[in-house]
Amino acid sequence: MMSSMGTATKTLYDTDFVEWSAHTAQLVRAGRLDEVDLENLAEEIEGLGKRDRWAVHAQLRRLLLHQIKRRIQPEREGASWRRSILNSQERITSSVKDSPSLKPFFEKDLRGIYTRAVRAAFLETGVKTANLPEICPFTMDQLLEDFDLDWPPSPA
Repeated sequence: MMSSMGTATKTLYDTDFVEWSAHTAQLVRAGRLDEVDLENLAEEIEGLGKRDRWAVHAQLRRLLLHQIKRRIQPEREGASWRRSILNSQERITSSVKDSPSLKPFFEKDLRGIYTRAVRAAFLETGVKTANLPEICPFTMDQLLEDFDLDWPPSPA
């Protein structure tokens, strides 16, 4: 059961999130768990995982988008596309290193992310993407390690 301090903390959550965060951390460190707004704390912890998954999802989509654009418009490739690919590779690799449980999540959803990246490439460039594979022809490891991908990739 939540004490009056817990009720006050819940109100603090609704009115000043930054102060609520600092206060909650202080209570947890002090071992005063009976005063912690556990419901909102649990939601915030879950939210951190969702935020990290979404951030890596967005980076993977950007990585695929620029690799697809390199494939369908090689004459338009510039330094910004290359920087974007390298930056996405570095961010995804760093995130997966910090949270290895992210990798299977994206390997599972790679097909959907690829499909959305193909659609986005068509919308951005107007170039038909029908000659691209329907299913992502690359593994996560290939996408993160290789800059110049072979389309379609060479058999392993």
